[in-house]
Formats: sequence, structure tokens, C-alpha cells
Amino acid sequence: MTIELRHLRAFLAIAEESTVTRAAARLRIGQPALSRTLGRLEEHLGVRLVDRSTHHLELTPAGRAFRDRAATALAAVDAALDPGALTALPLRLGHPWAALGALTVPLLRRWDAAHPDIPLELRRIDDRLAGLTRGQVDVALLRGRVADPRLVTELLTEEPRMAAVPADSDLARRDALTLADLADRPIALNTVGGTTSLDLWPAEARPTATIEVANTDEWLTAIAVGRAVGVTTEATPRLHTHPALAYRPLTDAPPVPLHLARRRGPLSHPAIPSLIALVHEMYAQR
Repeated sequence: MTIELRHLRAFLAIAEESTVTRAAARLRIGQPALSRTLGRLEEHLGVRLVDRSTHHLELTPAGRAFRDRAATALAAVDAALDPGALTALPLRLGHPWAALGALTVPLLRRWDAAHPDIPLELRRIDDRLAGLTRGQVDVALLRGRVADPRLVTELLTEEPRMAAVPADSDLARRDALTLADLADRPIALNTVGGTTSLDLWPAEARPTATIEVANTDEWLTAIAVGRAVGVTTEATPRLHTHPALAYRPLTDAPPVPLHLARRRGPLSHPAIPSLIALVHEMYAQR
């Protein structure tokens, strides 16, 4: 049997939707046909990819491992077949939020001046690893602890934390804040790509209310309208200003490490070393 791209797309749809019904509707094919396609893929690989014993389908350990490989392969094929990319293969730099803060625009400008023939695309992807393991980007800026064995990481800096509060609140009238100052307010937590959790507070003084959001835009809105306060790093105010939101230094919270990461193994783009060198150079010149 020959594995085709449709087998990979079928498996990824099932993995993302968690049911054959929704996956079939998304792919616009019948459920029996989709089930047969998955079965043939599993037969070819000789392993079970999906556990069908529960109401909502779950990936087996082999299925979770294959999901990243399949996503990377499809991303590479889609990029190769994109007519708009035939003139120059773009270098994709991903981030879940804040990119390089104040250095973001200078980086893009210096890259354009030094490499006018290689487009550098900055992509915000709402994912803890910014789509790096799925092949959506070539290099990623990742904050917090990164321990994925599939990645090679380099520490760029450690960013001081900031509190984000409604601009008309009493907290905004202070020059600096502490974790205790925020503890009696609901905390906005980005559960997809953020680095803040209630573990940041001492166990005996943790906030009792949280508002979970899925991306930076939802996080900003929740704080701006007065529903919550938030914790971020000094990079965020550089890219995300809002007239109804104020940022203040958070004096007793540990800094957040910022890493430059790429997938382990062969480089996905020949210009990756040049980008890594430029980013390190810019941080050294700050």
C-alpha cells in the first residue's frame, strides 16, 4: 500500500477534532470512508494511532508521536507547493506573544537590509511552542521553561515581569506593584501560550479567582475592561499598548527566560544560522 497525503490529512483531522464525525464533516467525506483511510494508515505503519474505546477518540502514544511528524511533513509539502513562495523561500520566525519586544522592529529592518532576497516572516501562533514542532515555523521565540527533547534552544535573556492592570484602577496609580497587590483580583491566565500560573504566588497567598483566555488579544481585553489583572514581561508593553490598560513593574516576581529555538536535526531553512547570529548580536548591543 502507498501512503498518500490524504492519509495524513485524514489522521490530523481526527486528531484535532477528536471525533470521526466532525473530522469527516471538516474533510467533506463520509464517516465510513474516513475510518477506512485511518485503518489503512495504521495497517501500513503497523501500530494503533487512535484509541477508539472511549466516546471521544484519543491518540495513543504512537499516535501522538506520529501527529507531529505528519504535521511537519504536510507543512513542508504545502510550503513547497505554494506558488507565491517560488521566488524566495521565506524564513519563518514564530512566537506565541510579544516576539522580541522593543527589538522586534529593529530586527526585521536589519534583516531586510542584510538579506533583501530572503523574506523574514514574523508569525504569532497561539501555541506554547509557536508551531515549531508542527513545522509551521523554522525558528521560534519561546518564553519560560522549554524542555522538549525535539528542540535545540539558546537562552537570549531573562525578562523582568510586569503587572498589567486596568488604567482606571487604583493599582494603576502606583509606580510599582507586588504579587500581593494582585492577589485579591481575578488573574487573566493565557492557558495556551502564556507563562503565568498560580504557582507564581506563595501557596498561602494565591489568588482565588482566575479568568482563562486562549490568546494575547483575549488577555488584553479581559484586563482593559476591568474583569482581571495580568502578569507578563517587559516585552509586552512594547508591542501591545491600550488606552484602557496600564503596565507597572512587578518587583517581587522572578524574571522569565526568553529562548531562541529550532527543531533538532537538519535545518529547515539555510538562513537559520544567519538569523540566530543576528538576534544574538542585537541582544549583545542593547
